[in-house]
Amino acid sequence: MPEAVFELRVATAPLLISVPHAGRELPAELAPRLTADGLAQPDTDWHVPTLYAFAASLGAGLLVARYSRYVIDLNRDPEGAALYPGADNTELCPSGSFALQALYRQGAAPDAAEVRRRREVFFDPYHQALASELDRLRARHGHALLLDAHSIRSVVPRFFSGRLPDLNLGSAGGKSAAPELEREAYAVLSQAVGFTAVLNGRFQGGFITRHYGRPEDHIHALQLEIAQAAYLDEQAPAIFAAERAAALGTVLRALVSRLIAWREH
Repeated sequence: MPEAVFELRVATAPLLISVPHAGRELPAELAPRLTADGLAQPDTDWHVPTLYAFAASLGAGLLVARYSRYVIDLNRDPEGAALYPGADNTELCPSGSFALQALYRQGAAPDAAEVRRRREVFFDPYHQALASELDRLRARHGHALLLDAHSIRSVVPRFFSGRLPDLNLGSAGGKSAAPELEREAYAVLSQAVGFTAVLNGRFQGGFITRHYGRPEDHIHALQLEIAQAAYLDEQAPAIFAAERAAALGTVLRALVSRLIAWREH
């Protein structure tokens, strides 16, 4: 069993930033079963912890998964409910990449028992830490904010047509955060020079946003999906585009600062 499936930097401000899809680690027994596409992990949320590294200095907490989304997807309903009914949805333990390439060698995909074990080892501890930290922040500040931080290639025909806007803010259609918080957060993004933005477009928030965002209980959740072209070379995703990333970092700092400063009416 892994010693730790996540890294947590505890918040002093009422904001926790969750990064569930940036991990690259694989259990030793899993790697030999994966195809070349599975080992390459092309659907990683590349460098997202780096984008938000500044947030700790502002008092925000950071919860970052260590293991690949190909082990288990921490942002999917563990019971298998589709995020977007009628659309193409990925599984709790994905069998194919976003480009529909097989992740497992013939006959090596996990069975139901293995999926259950992965949930116990990787999924449950992450979510226990997430829930515990949000409860702690709410007890200390009177409310808690969750920003679920993601990125994706700007062109993924499986999920959307054309090019994705740079900054995709989701609030589960207005259900996971107070309307005034949603408005303030989106104002930061929509006014950012040099970037395009959309509210509750193709990405409205995954399981984490929908499950934890309960404004009536003083826990507010937003998801930000960033098009990777805004900060890296998508043809070589390990390469950080410093100039583009610096401009994006200015926007993210403004967003995080606005979230931290926000108070419930």
